[in-house]
Amino acid sequence: MKFLDECKIFIQSGHGGAGCISFRREKFIEYGGPDGGNGGKGGSVYITAVQNLNTLIDFRYKQHFKAQTGHHGMGANRTGPHGEDIILNVPVGTQIFEDDKETLIKDMLVPNETFIILRGGDGGFGNAHYKTSTNQAPRKSTPGWPGEEKWIWLHLKLIADVGLIGLPNAGKSSFLSVATRAKPKIADYPFTTLNPQLGVVSAYDKEFVLADIPGLIEDAHLGHGLGTRFLGHIERCETLIHLIDCTSENIIGDYGIVRKELECYDETLSKKQEIIVLNKSDLLLDEELEEKIIELKKLLPGCTILTCSTATRQGIKSVLEKAYKNLNKEEAL
Repeated sequence: MKFLDECKIFIQSGHGGAGCISFRREKFIEYGGPDGGNGGKGGSVYITAVQNLNTLIDFRYKQHFKAQTGHHGMGANRTGPHGEDIILNVPVGTQIFEDDKETLIKDMLVPNETFIILRGGDGGFGNAHYKTSTNQAPRKSTPGWPGEEKWIWLHLKLIADVGLIGLPNAGKSSFLSVATRAKPKIADYPFTTLNPQLGVVSAYDKEFVLADIPGLIEDAHLGHGLGTRFLGHIERCETLIHLIDCTSENIIGDYGIVRKELECYDETLSKKQEIIVLNKSDLLLDEELEEKIIELKKLLPGCTILTCSTATRQGIKSVLEKAYKNLNKEEAL
């Protein structure tokens, strides 16, 4: 399934059905009187948060959604049937914005939550509605009330417990594939991952959702490399695993680039709990790896620096155990 985290759609609720002008006509009934029924109500537009979805791809090829118009009233005081509603299913974590892309209408955070975004128009009155003691044969009815319409933006921010961040080619996809059953594309070149990937970490009777966020680059907060869209997915994560390629010649600079982008995008991101991990530790000698750790500790005194290797799976359990503790789980792995 392809990933899509932003789209623009047009929605319209149904118009109300028109009222009916009718008079009762039966043998032996001299004064039948008015019996025109009211029109049916137009269909409304609902949006429901569905838990097993993680993309907006369903809205790529169809962007216009119109609820059914209410049926007109009929004789014998019969009210027209209501128009059918439209229910749009979106992933949990979807934000609904007005056409200006700034005014937030609703943030769909609760699974199975249903939100009515446009109400259908009420049906018009038939002539039976206007019957009075002084006007017993009214020839008046009203058309249905019009529905509503608007363009809206849907913006998905994935809901995950832990987010994997780091520069391109830091080994995030490999870490996700080792820690979960997810099968992301893995290759030895930057920007292998172009879309966020989700996986569930399971151990014993515990589990949490791990998100692989595509690699951030310098000035990502300005939109470079689709950075603003990637950074948005991190907002939902409770804690972050910051992977750093330990074979890099400038691990301090690599760490600083990612931290700067988090701070520039939103200060709350820089305040999230962070687990710093030197990845690809199998490619260095123990002495070289220790030098890298000391180098980072000079920048971050008192911070625990973990190491791991997705190739040998060494240190993966320690990183996941730390993530559990940050999530305030009762027990570690």
